[in-house]
Amino acid sequence: MNNPYFGRVLTAMVTPFNNDGSVNYEAAADFAEWLINNGSDGLVVAGSTGEAATMSNEEKLELFRVVVKRINKKVPVIGGTGSNNTMASIEFTKEAEATGIDGLLIVGPYYNKPTQEGFYQHFAAIAKATKLPIIAYNVPGRTASNIMPATLARITKEFKNVVAVKESAGSVTQAAELYRLLPKEVTIYSGDDGQTLPFLSVGAQGIISVLGNIAAPMLQNIIKAYEEGKVKEAADLHAIMAPVADVLFIETNPIPVKAAVTMVTGINAGETRLPLTPMSSDAKEKLVAVLKENNLIK
Repeated sequence: MNNPYFGRVLTAMVTPFNNDGSVNYEAAADFAEWLINNGSDGLVVAGSTGEAATMSNEEKLELFRVVVKRINKKVPVIGGTGSNNTMASIEFTKEAEATGIDGLLIVGPYYNKPTQEGFYQHFAAIAKATKLPIIAYNVPGRTASNIMPATLARITKEFKNVVAVKESAGSVTQAAELYRLLPKEVTIYSGDDGQTLPFLSVGAQGIISVLGNIAAPMLQNIIKAYEEGKVKEAADLHAIMAPVADVLFIETNPIPVKAAVTMVTGINAGETRLPLTPMSSDAKEKLVAVLKENNLIK
């Protein structure tokens, strides 16, 4: 098993929408191609940043098919197929397998607030139902529940197709505990661009990134410097990257990054779907200033 399993920098790809709110599949394919030509080792499609919460299963399946076809195995394509309904997640995962995706992102159930045993049973049921490799996604800020490292260790030890964890609890201590407990072949991905370097220092091997939508090379350079033992250089690069990553969260993700994608790439990502709203003029002004300061736009 490769470690990191899917590559160092995976981009949590935004989903472009047309003016009427429908999915712009052609723009999605073009953007996926742009991403792999601009520093992304793999793509995570229909995750939180891809607005999975407001997309139908039919839209997600077509998005998987379109991106898989355009990418044509150049990099892994990981599809978000998890939900807070275990049986529905299994059914959707099986449908998604037929699109040719290379792996799955399975989020910890949101809203239900399961016990640790509930988390285990949820991931166990999905892992048993698929042969595709799985990234288990822990994001308490969105799900209201934290999957503890011991639970993730239990899952990854018992189900070998759970090959990675996307850790977004915001705790370096928890990331360190994951590294201590997980099998060493399991990849730990930071789920927060701003914690890329701290997470690397305690055993993470990569990042599943929002910033990757516009500036994946920034992250590649940090990871490369760190792996080569150039820790101060990595810290200096991280200091340059941090304001760009921060401004992408000036409003709820993915509102700012969709605006940034349109400005940086020339591919129209469109607006977010309700209940997310267009970016405020003040926030957009700050976003533009940071992008210009870092030579991402003129």
